[in-house]
Amino acid sequence: MMNKESLYQSLNNQVVALIEDETNLIANLANVSALLNIALEDINWVGFYLLENDTLVLGPFQGNPACVRIPIGKGVCGTSFEKKQTLRIENVHDFEGHIACDAASNSEIVIPLIKDGKYIGVLDIDSPSLNRFDQDDQTGLELIMASLKEHL
Repeated sequence: MMNKESLYQSLNNQVVALIEDETNLIANLANVSALLNIALEDINWVGFYLLENDTLVLGPFQGNPACVRIPIGKGVCGTSFEKKQTLRIENVHDFEGHIACDAASNSEIVIPLIKDGKYIGVLDIDSPSLNRFDQDDQTGLELIMASLKEHL
């Protein structure tokens, strides 16, 4: 089994290969969420929420049906977007205001998607395990998001 740094470097290379010649945002986000879904272990939901007016709206994802609209500042996704920073939540049940789209989710990581200083949305990944995401996951997923923004 490869270590996380190697895994995320490989995933980043695959993301770039998938999206470098495509300009459609939805197509690229769909492929990235599909790739992450098959490559990451112990997750039950991965996808994007995109800014529409003052609300995050469900975008391409893999997993069970999800909440469609999340107000800025609400839940992990809305809070990550509002604070403009990655949030890594060990136990979502301890997060005040957590929005439970899937009762099976116990931990979560959310990374803002930014292009030219403009906040577009967030990448949201949930796990049924507590404390699933560590600094290596955060660093690797932030690398992937940096590559993604270069091709939006």
